[in-house]
Amino acid sequence: MSETTHTKVLIIGSGPAGYTAAIYAARANLGPTQYLGIQPGGQLTITTEVENYPGFADPIQGPWLMEQMKAQAENVGTTTIQDNIVDVDFSKHPYTATDDAGNKITADTVIISTGAKARWLGLESETKFQNMGVSACATCDGFFFRNKKVAVVGGGNSAVEEALFLANMCEKVTLIHRRDELRAERIMQERLFKHPKIEIKWDSTVDEILGVEVGQGDTPGVTGVRLKSTKDGSTSELDIDGIFIAIGHDPATELFKGKLDMDDEGYLITTPDSTATSLPGVYAAGDVKDKTYRQAITAAGMGCMAALEADKFIANLEAEEGSEEAA
Repeated sequence: MSETTHTKVLIIGSGPAGYTAAIYAARANLGPTQYLGIQPGGQLTITTEVENYPGFADPIQGPWLMEQMKAQAENVGTTTIQDNIVDVDFSKHPYTATDDAGNKITADTVIISTGAKARWLGLESETKFQNMGVSACATCDGFFFRNKKVAVVGGGNSAVEEALFLANMCEKVTLIHRRDELRAERIMQERLFKHPKIEIKWDSTVDEILGVEVGQGDTPGVTGVRLKSTKDGSTSELDIDGIFIAIGHDPATELFKGKLDMDDEGYLITTPDSTATSLPGVYAAGDVKDKTYRQAITAAGMGCMAALEADKFIANLEAEEGSEEAA
């Protein structure tokens, strides 16, 4: 049976932004409620070694860092809910959200930290073989390709991280990139180039993912990929057992379309030097609004900002209500 509850601060999503917002809101005695979403911890849960998050002399694991943030948020008073928000009503205040179970929660303020999601190539064959050799998460699925040949598509930090992670367990990793140079950080490129198990296919795009479909053989799945040269249009085939797509992410803002201001790419628009969105009491933090830095530390910083702004909004709201009662 569905129920309706109320919170001063509703946090939609997790990751560094959401967990930091929860920590600050809880320590301000606001009793925040946080919906963790379909991927608790966000993109860091599919990241292996993290070397650039301050406070750790040695590399740490992304999933471990997210577990620690979640535990810290809960320890200081955050109520975390393992569910997904499927609808929001911003037409009147307090705002109302509905979760996947049909429960409704009203909130004085809302902090959106839904992050971003993997971008796919858009090939029919890609969809056909998802979960049968096509993946966007090496940490999640790399285990199934131990001692096998795989490919990674992309040229940024995510693609290089995926390739290096897979090289620890796979027989061979081929990085496929449409240009003749990578966008990844220089130190990561150096590690990639030095790794004996990694080969790079420059100036190439994926034309089609090849494999055995369900019902066509005993072991359906990816068997190869057809590549197309961006130089002369020629094609070639590469034998692989799995392919990991790492070409970027799109902000997870479908829930807020038509309800909050966004830019052409779907990122939530916030006031300069603030996390405030186009509606009072609604804030956005992390990759859901940041397409420039996209770092865990900047997301955490924005989560802090959002919680502080929500605290100020609630204080003003309570002061106004107190004045009305006095009158």
